[in-house]
Amino acid sequence: MAQVEQPRMVTPEAVALAFSTANVGSRILAFLIDVVIVSVVGFIAILVLVLTDTTLPDGLATSMLVILVPGWYFGYFAVSETLWRGRTIGKAALGLRVVTKEGGPVRFRHAAVRALLGLVDFALGSGFFAILLILLTRDNQRLGDLVAGTLVLRERSGLPAPAPVSFQVPPGLEPYSATLDVSGLRIEEYQAVRTFLLRAPSLPPGPRRALAVQFADSLVERLRPPPPSGLQPEAFLHCVAAVYQRRQRGGAPAFPTVAPPLAGPGGTPGVAAPPAAQPAGPGHAPEAATPAATQPAGPGQAPSGHGDAGSPDDSFAPPA
Repeated sequence: MAQVEQPRMVTPEAVALAFSTANVGSRILAFLIDVVIVSVVGFIAILVLVLTDTTLPDGLATSMLVILVPGWYFGYFAVSETLWRGRTIGKAALGLRVVTKEGGPVRFRHAAVRALLGLVDFALGSGFFAILLILLTRDNQRLGDLVAGTLVLRERSGLPAPAPVSFQVPPGLEPYSATLDVSGLRIEEYQAVRTFLLRAPSLPPGPRRALAVQFADSLVERLRPPPPSGLQPEAFLHCVAAVYQRRQRGGAPAFPTVAPPLAGPGGTPGVAAPPAAQPAGPGHAPEAATPAATQPAGPGQAPSGHGDAGSPDDSFAPPA
């Protein structure tokens, strides 16, 4: 049966995907449809040669069969999957698509490897070993998929389409974000940070601060360099998410200079700071004034945007 997995794939928009892989039945049926098409076209070509009384030397006729028949088979699958973004007629009829393990479109090299090893997968044991591998592998992969690094997904799985979201670096933190190394961030961790930042505006202030501290503390020990002293946990998470997105996109886009809106009732994800907060100069973290005092928090402490500075829920001390 199709397997619905936890997010292990991230698109160039840094969207972590949960996907449903195609099962044995749909893949075999799609392959049979494609084989019927390949066979019918090949039969028509041979029939045309016979009906036109084309006479060829025996050696030439044998060579053409040996070269053209496998070439037509290989070309049908390789060219179709390359030009049709991972689909053939059979796969399109069953709602299937081939993608790379990173979630990107397959290239000619992927499709070529799958087509060549398809001769082994389906010719060896009349498809028995292909079916066995699909049943035993985690992502329903045959030998061609394992070597090419591809997956066959169900496009009609009923899963909601993930919405791409662009996270922005808060003002004043661009220099720090430019040096932040998120190569150690796992997909599951990014997904958790992304989910928190999207849901943060709807959370009560207390749980929101506690969750921000929890996520930040779990990442700050492994990501370098450490954040500037006084940086709020949620601002740090915005930097992490924005840098991770840029890394997934190949580093092409520059960091936006527009900050996410400050959090508030019904607002959008942003830095947990009161409206009176002013961004600091370049290279320094934005500081927020508390209701009890207008002085910023000391080094290693996070300023509170809700009047309870120094509480355990709002503590965030990056390593020195």
